[in-house]
This record gives sequence, structure tokens and C-alpha cells, in this order.
Amino acid sequence: MTKSIPTPLLSHKYADYVSVAVDAALAAGEVIKHAFKQPKKVEEKLNHADLVTATDKAAEDLIFSRIRRSFPDHRFIGEESSAAAFAEGVSEVQLTDAPTWMVDPLDGTTNFVHGFPFVCTSIGLTVGGVVVVGVVYNPVLEELFVAAEGGGAYLNGERLTVSGRTQLTGALLGTEVGTARDDDTLDAMFGRVRQLVGRMRSVRCTGSCALGLCSVALGRCDAFFEINFGGCWDAAAGALMVSEAGGAVLDPAGGTWNVMARRVMAAGSGDLAEAMAAVLTKCELGSREAGPPGKGMGVSLRVAGTEDEAAVKGEREGPGEARTE
Repeated sequence: MTKSIPTPLLSHKYADYVSVAVDAALAAGEVIKHAFKQPKKVEEKLNHADLVTATDKAAEDLIFSRIRRSFPDHRFIGEESSAAAFAEGVSEVQLTDAPTWMVDPLDGTTNFVHGFPFVCTSIGLTVGGVVVVGVVYNPVLEELFVAAEGGGAYLNGERLTVSGRTQLTGALLGTEVGTARDDDTLDAMFGRVRQLVGRMRSVRCTGSCALGLCSVALGRCDAFFEINFGGCWDAAAGALMVSEAGGAVLDPAGGTWNVMARRVMAAGSGDLAEAMAAVLTKCELGSREAGPPGKGMGVSLRVAGTEDEAAVKGEREGPGEARTE
């Protein structure tokens, strides 16, 4: 594989950010790859399905230190550091307009524990609340996904393009069951899957939201959705990957996607995304599940050719409901 910045991004305005993110992801990947077949010390967070290992923590520390070395004034939101803050009573992470790195050091921890090879490091960067850089690296399969706003998405240096499928019939869906195990959430989650899969070809759950989104960007899956995942770190980089590969990224209810909403839906075309949303809006949410973005939660992806920077900023700051596409 080519472990470097894709050539078209070398002159991109965010090339420095991309370079540092790739370097950090590759370094964390070495830690994960080395530990993948070793005995692991596993701890539970919220329940027996929500796991963390010493490798998660070591990888996050390494990523943060690499990025801080180059950008000491930037902000950071990481899965493990946010979990620690939550344990100390800080219930919500706030996103500002400042450059902010969203890091999942090891997405797919359960896969990692069981030796299932769909594990990755996911690094996204927002500027002004909009995702502009994304890097997702699976060190076991040696797949390096890189995207920059307006510059395209790439796997090991090759440009990505979504499947382009427009109808539910014949589409392959990706999703995740999450870590909640209460009956209310499980009933809601399986209810959504039942309604969609009854109209689609089949479904795949591979244990990583970030890689699920990258699968849509790559065309391995035609669509992916998940509601109530851990936080922005799960979806920031992967959502940009889909958008830059020509796909559609929306909230599962059909409105614009917000990186802080803990909900995402991606598809190989706008038509397919709208068809999925038409089904999902009729499905019940569990009482503990995250609902659609509220007022003031604006656009987190800038779609090429449809909105300029001022328009996105105005919608992000302005009042009103999230618009539909």
C-alpha cells in the first residue's frame, strides 16, 4: 500500500492538516497492529458490550501528542478522554468554531478483542464546525482512507467513488447494533433494520461506524446508517469520505447531518438516502436514543457546488429547523 498523502492532496489548502493526521493515524496503527494478536487486558465502560483496552488509551495519547506537536492551539475531542470526562460528571462535549480534532483511536474495540480484522483509527478535523479533513486507517488490512474538503476521497492513493445505486431494491445496507442492551433500545434498533432490510438486498454489521461509512465511499456497501453511536469521533472522518466520494450524507430523519448529533446516514446517491429516510422517519426511536439535530445544530459538511462558506456559516449560526435535502 502507499502510506502517504494522495498526490492530488499534496497542494490542497489543508495539506498540512492531512499530513499530520496521516502521520498520527499510521503511528497509532502500528500500536494497534502490534497488539492485535497479543493477550489483552479488557475493561468494561457502560456494560459488557462497551469495552476499552490499554491499546485504545495508548493510541489516543499518541495521536493527540503527534497533532499537538504541530498545532498546539487546536482543540481535541477524543473517545477515551471524553469517556473519562463523562465519568467525572461532564455530560456533554461542546463544539466551537475553533479547529477541532475528533479522534477515535480504536474504532471496533470489540473486534480488536476478538481478533476480527475490522478495526481502525479515525481522525476528523472540523474548522468552523464543518468537517474538512478525514483519515481512517485499518492497520490489520492495511487500508488507509484519506479525504479533504473539495479534494476527493482516496483508499491507498486511489480515488474513491460511491456505487451510485438509487433504489432500495438490490441495495446492500451497513449498520451497527451499538452497545446498548436495554429492551427498549434493542426493539427500536432491530425494528429499523427489519423495515429497511425487508426492502433491500441484505445487511452487514462489521463493528465499526467509521469503516461502515468508508465502505459506502468505496462502494462495498450502497448505504449505511447508525443511531446513538458513541460520539462525533465515530462518524466525522467517514462522513467526509462519503461526501467526497460523491455520496449523500444526511441525518436518518432526512435533514442535514450534524457531526455532534450521534446519528448518521450515508448512501451512494441522494435518491437512495431519501428513500431510506422515508422508511426511517416512520420507525420508533427508543427512549434513550438520540433524536434529530435541534435548532442551532447546523451543517457539518460543505457540499461542493451547492453552498459557499458564508452560506454554511450562516445556516450553522442561524435559527430554525435543520433543512431537508
